[in-house]
Amino acid sequence: MASKALLPFLVAMMLLTGVCNTLLSKYQDLQCVRNCDSSNPSEIERFSQPVIQTGQMFIGEMGCWLVIAGFAVFRRFSPKNAPLLQGGYEQVGSQDSTEIDADDELDGSLFAQEEAGPAMKSVRSSADERTPLVGRRIFLLAMPACCDIAATTLMNVGLLFVAASIYQMTRGALILFVGLFSVLFLHRKIFLYQWSALVIVVLGVAIVGLAGAIAPNPQAQPDPNSLTETSILQLRNASRQLTTAALSPSALKTVLGVLMIAGAQIFTATQFVLEEWILENYALEPLKIVGWEGVFGFLVTFAGMVVLHLAVGRTETGRNGYFDMREGWREITHYRVIAVTSVLIMISIGGFNFFGLSITRNVSATARSIIDTCRTLFIWIVSLGLGWETFKWLQILGFALLVYGTFLFNDIIRPPLKACVPRRKAEPLLEEGPIEHM
Repeated sequence: MASKALLPFLVAMMLLTGVCNTLLSKYQDLQCVRNCDSSNPSEIERFSQPVIQTGQMFIGEMGCWLVIAGFAVFRRFSPKNAPLLQGGYEQVGSQDSTEIDADDELDGSLFAQEEAGPAMKSVRSSADERTPLVGRRIFLLAMPACCDIAATTLMNVGLLFVAASIYQMTRGALILFVGLFSVLFLHRKIFLYQWSALVIVVLGVAIVGLAGAIAPNPQAQPDPNSLTETSILQLRNASRQLTTAALSPSALKTVLGVLMIAGAQIFTATQFVLEEWILENYALEPLKIVGWEGVFGFLVTFAGMVVLHLAVGRTETGRNGYFDMREGWREITHYRVIAVTSVLIMISIGGFNFFGLSITRNVSATARSIIDTCRTLFIWIVSLGLGWETFKWLQILGFALLVYGTFLFNDIIRPPLKACVPRRKAEPLLEEGPIEHM
């Protein structure tokens, strides 16, 4: 009963923390830090510190160690028959705890940590068949952490140039690279309908990017007298908008932002594939994986910030830029809104990791995929309500294609043609689903 009561709370909290993470990052980017009283909008400078925002993410991931410590304290001082220690809420249809061999020793083992709660379960049930990821082997997690650094920094730069909803939708390109890399490096097999789903996802991302590049025409047009005139006028206006938008600096920045976000998914997919390979050979709890990657990621990011500041940030051309570490620290300490949003971003990232992993381990990765789609929709709705972007019908088309392609690829919906249905069940690309970090 506890599982059914807690699952709606987990879903709601994953949605809340996921939506807050993206919206808070965009809100932080909108904060003015210089020439705020200028009447010329081009002279106003806003918070643009994507490297520092990457560091914020890793600090949030390191917060997972607080959750792990909390479970350890709870396990030590709580009665042995506490519901949380008995597995908490478990997936429907899982083995009853009485079927577990009574001779298995739980104290000090991976299974003892599994019993601490849903997010502390090992990523795979056959953890006893793998080598524990301890000692020097922990440094293997530095490889996906470095991929996470590259991906997050590129996405943070891209978010400076695009709306929050376009940012979130463009991240849907991740499934394309996960599919390709899983086939190339993990030797997974995907079927024809899944390849077509990847093509649909790419088309959806392209349409979303096009919708962001086309600026809305604010000028009112006279009412036409016939359907023919209406069609001609719409085609003429669309052509004029495309021509004007393609030549405008804001459109070029939007296209650049979309390309950077989509390109960042290559590093994210590489991160997921590396994590999958590591977890096929070594056993470690998902929260500890996120925590260790947070440690390695923060150390590498901080070292990179120092080197880039000395090499670029303190020069005349690099001053007040992305790599000016001193200026970034000044902006965080002098502007209360930026400091508060930084703390909230760290909290939201830590919460999103915890609740997302809990859902993946206790329901399914497919359920998490559906929830992530709702997350994108909510980000879009809130952005429209806050006036951060304008409504675009073309964006609806791109989002619909993204959702359809993602659901088709993950077997949430059936292929439209029976000939596309495989005779045997498709093998999952990532056995337990990716450990998504933001």
